[in-house]
Order: sequence, then C-alpha cells, then structure tokens
Amino acid sequence: MAIEDPSWMNIALDEARLALEHGDVPVGAVVVGPDGKELARAHNLRERDADPTSHAELVAIRAAARARGHWRLDGCTLFVTLEPCAMCAGALVNARVSRLVYGAADPKAGAVVSLFELGRDTRLNHRFAVEGGVCAEESVALLRAFFGELRARGEK
Repeated sequence: MAIEDPSWMNIALDEARLALEHGDVPVGAVVVGPDGKELARAHNLRERDADPTSHAELVAIRAAARARGHWRLDGCTLFVTLEPCAMCAGALVNARVSRLVYGAADPKAGAVVSLFELGRDTRLNHRFAVEGGVCAEESVALLRAFFGELRARGEK
C-alpha cells in the first residue's frame, strides 16, 4: 500500500456518500494519473440515470479517458470503495488501468479476488496490480447502513 492510498480512498468514500442522495448503492471511485493527480471521480448513478452500466468505476473511467484525451489509462490507478464486479473489472482490463485499490471485498459479485481474478488472468491481454482492504471498515459501514435501511423499509 502506498502512503497516499488512504487519502485517495477517503475521496472515493466521499463520492460514495453522494450516491445516497439519489438512492444508489454507496460506491465511489477516483482515477489518479501516473503523475499522482486526479483525473476523475464518480459515484454510482444507476438509479438516477436508469442505467445498469452506471457503476462508479465505469463513470470514473469514462471521465478519466475524456480528461486524458485517450481511452488508454496506462499508468493510472483506480480507487474504489467496493471490489469491482465482472463488468467493471473487464473495463479496467480494456482501459489498461495499471493498478486497482479497493476498500471492501464483494463475496457475491467481486471479480478481482472474490469470485474471479480478472485483473490477474493471463488469458486476457492486460493485467493490473490489485490492493484490497484500504479503508475497508468505512466502506463496509456505508454499505451495511444502506442495505439495512432498505431491509427496514421492506425493499430488496
């Protein structure tokens, strides 16, 4: 873990809290360039945009590519509060992201360590470094509170 990782993850956590304002699962992401400067930040927008692909990671990757002026994000690090799903891990491969740092593991849908290891799969054309568990307690607490409230209201 790099010394700056918790600072960037705290920004991702701030983004995750913004998702709560429109009823989305609190997941936030930040893309940092090779120079250590922020390229983009985002949070889940699935509910707001009625778009199943509007996961925080994808929204942030799209914005970072626009900011960089190219779809390749080599040398970049993505910080995200929850282990990416298969769709998002695939996007990390396709965008050529160099490093992923995530907070909470996702045993039901995680495609980086929990269910699959897409970032390390030698059958794919790109691999990325993975660091998990950064600010995991804060990430888990946000998710537990969100889903606890849904259950209390009788929603799934």
